[in-house]
Amino acid sequence: MDETRLHPDSIAAQALGWIDEQTRAITPPIHVSSTYLRDPDNQYRSGRGYARADNPAFDQAEAVMVRLEHGAAAALFSSGMAAATAVFQALAPGDHVLAPKVMYWSLRNWLMTFATGWGLDVEFIDMTDSRALESALRPGRTRLVWIETPANPLWTVTDIAASVQLAHRAGARVAVDSTVASPVLTRPIEHGADLVMHAATKYLNGHSDLVAGVLVTRADDEVWKRIKAIRAQLGGILGSFESWLLLRGMRTLYLRVRAASASAQRIAEHFAQHPQVEAVLYPGLPEAPGHAVARRQMQGGFGGMLSIRTKGGEAAAIATAAHVGLWKRATSLGGCESLIEHRASVEGAGTPAPADLLRLSVGIENVDDLIEDLEQALRRAHA
Repeated sequence: MDETRLHPDSIAAQALGWIDEQTRAITPPIHVSSTYLRDPDNQYRSGRGYARADNPAFDQAEAVMVRLEHGAAAALFSSGMAAATAVFQALAPGDHVLAPKVMYWSLRNWLMTFATGWGLDVEFIDMTDSRALESALRPGRTRLVWIETPANPLWTVTDIAASVQLAHRAGARVAVDSTVASPVLTRPIEHGADLVMHAATKYLNGHSDLVAGVLVTRADDEVWKRIKAIRAQLGGILGSFESWLLLRGMRTLYLRVRAASASAQRIAEHFAQHPQVEAVLYPGLPEAPGHAVARRQMQGGFGGMLSIRTKGGEAAAIATAAHVGLWKRATSLGGCESLIEHRASVEGAGTPAPADLLRLSVGIENVDDLIEDLEQALRRAHA
């Protein structure tokens, strides 16, 4: 069969179908060597010199991501933060950067502190508003537009293609944090993006047992070479065993994301008119502000993340989280288990998360059990 015609779920399930040529093993070996032998004439014809840059444990997972995202090259990192910050560190002091007001809180904090202290000119805008983006762009000075869609924790949606058109016209690159959508639902490079970032800890791995990140580039160009050099020089690399675990998790990516998305849609619809819920934030609801855009750029579902705003304010939200049984009160997302957290408490001062908001990461449990657990928790919180 022509491998270039395989569906992406087949590519992920078989991890490109690679085998270990020496042993014929279907599951790849774990390469743990930190260094590699030189040839007698002092060359490295194997293409590997030191594991910080040349670990064969990266090869298969990176190749799978290239195929799934339709990119030119990929690079694994020690965390999503390591991957994301490498993109900004590839810029020069004084470069103008645009980022969304609603985005992953740890990266936003890094941009407001380290990145600005280092010399980047960082500006936060409403990235869902194309007119706001067009007004903020500085032709010849804006070097990077960072998009997160759907954006944590309000799940706002940004039109990637429209943003790319505006950014490229001004001479800026576009990088997309596509962690929540995953390649199952959105492939930003198909919409013109230059870089795609995933906190691979989340859906790509899907088992809450490693921390990892990955970047995929549309072009293997000079900017990509700088990013790869930053990974090697700063040492933000993934370990060999963690690379193996990530590849293991990616084999079930399509099954997990589709299941979580279907359950999240059911949960969002169930609680949208609930008497103890003020609002449900989920791009799959027709009344969601970004629903029309989400329908265009998300295929097969709207993701496993949603937030509910409880009636009764912060106290009711925290009490609801305190009374769940099946849902787990923990930070993170994209695992097999469903998680709930009071996001404003996590993010602290300046958070865009309302005090009455609970962030939900829907796992792969029975959706009726998840709904009933939230129902009883809301009842007890409002008793």
